[in-house]
Amino acid sequence: MAKADFRAAQREPEPTFDCMFKILIIGNSSVGKTSFLFRYADDSFSHSFVSTVGIDFKVKTVYRDDKRIKLQIWDTAGQERYRTITTAYYRGAMGFILMYDIINEESFNAVQDWATQIKTYSWDNAQVILVGNKCDRDSERVITPEKGKSLADQLGFEFFEASAKENINVRQVFERLVDVILKKMAEGGDTDPSITSGTKTTRLTDTPPELPKNCAC
Repeated sequence: MAKADFRAAQREPEPTFDCMFKILIIGNSSVGKTSFLFRYADDSFSHSFVSTVGIDFKVKTVYRDDKRIKLQIWDTAGQERYRTITTAYYRGAMGFILMYDIINEESFNAVQDWATQIKTYSWDNAQVILVGNKCDRDSERVITPEKGKSLADQLGFEFFEASAKENINVRQVFERLVDVILKKMAEGGDTDPSITSGTKTTRLTDTPPELPKNCAC
């Protein structure tokens, strides 16, 4: 490629988006946060376990009605030694996926502590969904769906059980989180209320709708 052509390619603008949501996946180590992210972002799953060091993220663009939404999804380390690093990323996060492992009671018992961290380090309007991961291993479960739902209700969170391995409720969790973020923004006057009015939940897609309109978030 000629130098002039190379410089021209460098100046090409990046794809635009109407809104950007920063989302964090938090919870104890080994609950499946990284697998959950890779299943959603890349539709891939690995049986190998590699502990996240510090923090990592992926970007995915989705569409809801006439909004082009860029999701910046952060995968955080669950180990105590990384806690100071990861909590620094809570600020500015609009949504959290708080995850536990249905076959690990310790990870479930830690949910309250993680919820306290969200309350301490994030902004007041951050939306949270509690996710009981690895529901494909039902015969090994120690946390019932009813117990998970009860805790979510107590904390004021929505609740899903999911499986990154079997791709159960992975997309649905992200769709619902984006939906409640948009709803909260509309209630606060931060966006066009007509986008999120009513009770209908619109499915997010990876392809743009026909003739998308511009909006300001």
